[in-house]
This record gives sequence, structure tokens and C-alpha cells, in this order.
Amino acid sequence: MSGSVKSYAAVDLGASSGRVMVGRVGPDSLELTEAHRFVNRPVRLPEGLRWDILSLYGGVLDGLKAAGQVDSVGIDSWAVDYGLLDADGRLLGNPVHYRDSRTEGVAEKVWATVPAPELYAATGLQYAPFNTLYQLVADRLTGAERLLLIPDLLTYWLTGEQGTELTNASTTQLIDPRTRGWSYGIAQRLCIDLELFAPLRQPGDPAGLLRPEVLEETGLAGPVPVTAVGSHDTASAVAAVPASGERFAYICTGTWSLAGLELDAPVLTEESRAANFTNELGLDGTVRYLRNIMGLWLLQECVRAWGDPDLGELLREAAEAPALRSVVDASDPVFLPPGRMPERIAETCRASGQPVPVSPGEITRCILDSLALAHRRAVEEAQRLADHPVDVVHVVGGGTRNALLCQLTADACGLPVVAGPTEAAALGNVLVQARAHGLVGDLAGGRELLTRTQPLTRYEPRGDPGRWREAQARLVRI
Repeated sequence: MSGSVKSYAAVDLGASSGRVMVGRVGPDSLELTEAHRFVNRPVRLPEGLRWDILSLYGGVLDGLKAAGQVDSVGIDSWAVDYGLLDADGRLLGNPVHYRDSRTEGVAEKVWATVPAPELYAATGLQYAPFNTLYQLVADRLTGAERLLLIPDLLTYWLTGEQGTELTNASTTQLIDPRTRGWSYGIAQRLCIDLELFAPLRQPGDPAGLLRPEVLEETGLAGPVPVTAVGSHDTASAVAAVPASGERFAYICTGTWSLAGLELDAPVLTEESRAANFTNELGLDGTVRYLRNIMGLWLLQECVRAWGDPDLGELLREAAEAPALRSVVDASDPVFLPPGRMPERIAETCRASGQPVPVSPGEITRCILDSLALAHRRAVEEAQRLADHPVDVVHVVGGGTRNALLCQLTADACGLPVVAGPTEAAALGNVLVQARAHGLVGDLAGGRELLTRTQPLTRYEPRGDPGRWREAQARLVRI
């Protein structure tokens, strides 16, 4: 491997914000700095909830300009959503947001053709009402000649070349996790034309060069290659879990919590389907066996409703509030839409006969206790369903800044929690680019480099684990 240090731009788009980070990588060094951060604010139009994709693309261009000269660019984002192009490669309207209501009732129509157990056995994907498959069944595809998932759409605008990166494609519910190729039988039965998708790409594959117009706008000197990374942000985040060996669980925290295991084969049992675990594809033939949990979306929506109070003070009040006084199911679809989150949490507690949290501190404590409880349940059930025991839980992503949540997760799981890195998706993005250019070895080598170079915090479990079992039993009764 080369002894030089190279720079990589990681475009990392989350459901509420986007950022362009610059990673400088050498054989014994890995430094990440923020070049530009911008808001990702969906827009509610008369026809429904839409992503402001042009604003996001503008943020990417501004970020690349701020990043300065780099050796490569990689893009990751949230999953399932897409843009539709006409025969001339022009976008047919703003991409629909996964929280839009157009998929309500669609799953039942799909299951009438392909029963849910059969769909899971073929694709391994958990049920979520916004899975790409359900969006496609609900969508009017008039005039559409090409479908590009969000990071692939932005890559196309940067390079003029089209592709479908595999880790994100695996969230469409149209990939067979055993073959890591399209599930043609499922698509055919549901009248979904897989020719809409561009050819599959693997993480590390070349994805084109920045177009001359992009070079001019960003001030970069060409040629600048774009590299396919784990373009689903969770795939990139899991690639940046600083674990050694195989006996670990991970929780990628942010707007969502994705809690589970890294496996070498999917778990496609009926029991796994009933527990709503998903089998998404990761780097190097791995499977991300995980459960989607509502995540810090609950707190983000409350903070917005409260007029953006000081988060540090809010967490201090939560730490002083009574523990496990009231809990809710953090995976309940009732919490999926935006708006009235404090009231909905209070109503859920009232309906279940629990004390109703009133103050922002009490509601925040209810949310964090409920998230920790959901983390506990996911980690325990994943180990049992996959027959894969773990000794440690790695928490990565934005939730690592929330020390109370990390400690509560350790307490709930009864396992040590290692928190960090915070910008896991961007770091995983950078590592795949560096690996494609010969600076980093295999997945284990990248993780070892992360362990040596990134700040990590360890939380040991505290308190009586019986209290968490009782709280879990309370939720089951509800």
C-alpha cells in the first residue's frame, strides 16, 4: 500500500441534514473534518410530502467547493426513496418522501399477490410501509424510463453516469440476499419492471468522473473520480463500527436507530419475519441483520414542538426524572408521521394506564428509556434468532453525543457500550474510497485503523437489570 496521504470527500445525507466531510487517510492516519453542512428540509406540496432534491444537490456542490481538491468523492444517504427520469435523463418531479401517505394500505394489496411470509423468504426485508417495493406499486410511473435511488441520482448529476449501488438496492425489497442480485420472480409477479433500474454497482466500483460543468462550479481541477461507496448510510456506518472479531452488536443512532448484527448469511425464517428483522447487504458479502427503531426522531419532533430549547438543559432534566416511570413502544407506527409528538407520547402513556409525562424533561426521559428498551429487545432477539452471541454493543452516529442514551442502553442491554465514532457514515464512506485507491486493506483493517484514530467512550452497565425486564413486560402487556 502507498505511504502517501490522500483526501476524500464524503457526501453524507441524512433525513434532516446533509454534510460534506473531508477524510484524510494514510496507512496510520485517519482525520475527518467538516467542509459544509446544510439543512435537509422536506416540502409539503398539495400532492404530498417531497424532498427538495435541488436544494440538496446545491448543498453538495457548495460542499465540494468548500472541500477543496480531493482524490475522490463518494455519496451515501438514507434508503428506499428515488427519483424518476424520462427518456432524456430529465427528472420527473421532486422525489417523494418516505413519510408521505401514498403507501397507506398498499402492503395489503401486495400481500394479496405475494403473501408476506413468501415475500420475506425471497427478499429478507422487514415490513415497513415505505419500502421501495410498496412505493413503486403506489406510484404512477407514466413517462419514467429510469429509476435512481437518491445517492445514485446525485451521482448521475455529478458524473452523467447511471448505476444502482448494491447496499442501497438491498433496501428496495427487490434483491435476493442469498444471490445478492435482483429477485426477478417477485418483481414479475408484482408487475415491477426491473429495467427501470440502472446496472448494479458494488461498493468500491468506479462511478464516473465529475463533469466539466461540476468542476467549473466547484473550482476543482479534474479529473476527479466518483467512487461507489456503501451508499445506504447505514451500510457506511456499519463499515465504520470499530469492532474486533465477530461477537458484537451495533446500533446506528440518529433520526432512526438501526440495531442488529453483522452476519455472513441472511436469516430468512418465519420467526425472524414475525420479529420484523431485516437482511440488508453490507460490504464484503456481509449481511446487516437489524431492526428499524423510530430513533431520535421522537426527540427531534418534540424539540421542534417545544421551540428548540437548549438540548443540554433538557437532557439534564431528563437525567433527574424518575427512571422507567413510563415507556412507549419506540417502533410503533403511530409515531411515524411528523407533528404533535409530545401529545402523542402523552396520549400513548395515558391509554396504556401509565403515568403521563408532562414536562419536557419527563417526556424526554420517557423517550430515552423507551429507546434504550427497544435497543435491548432488538439486541437480545437478534442474538437468539441468528444464534450469534455478542459481548459488546457498539453505538455509532449522532446518538453517541447523548451520554444519557448511551448509558441507558448499556444498562438495558446488560452489556458494555462503546460509543463512537459520531460521524460513522462519513467515515465508512471515506474508508471505502480509500480502500478502492489502495490506502486501506480489508474491512477488519479499516476498523482497526478507526480504533486507533477515533475517540471512543466506554459505558459499563449499571443498576438492576430486573427493572428493564419489568418495563419490557409492561410494554408486552400494553
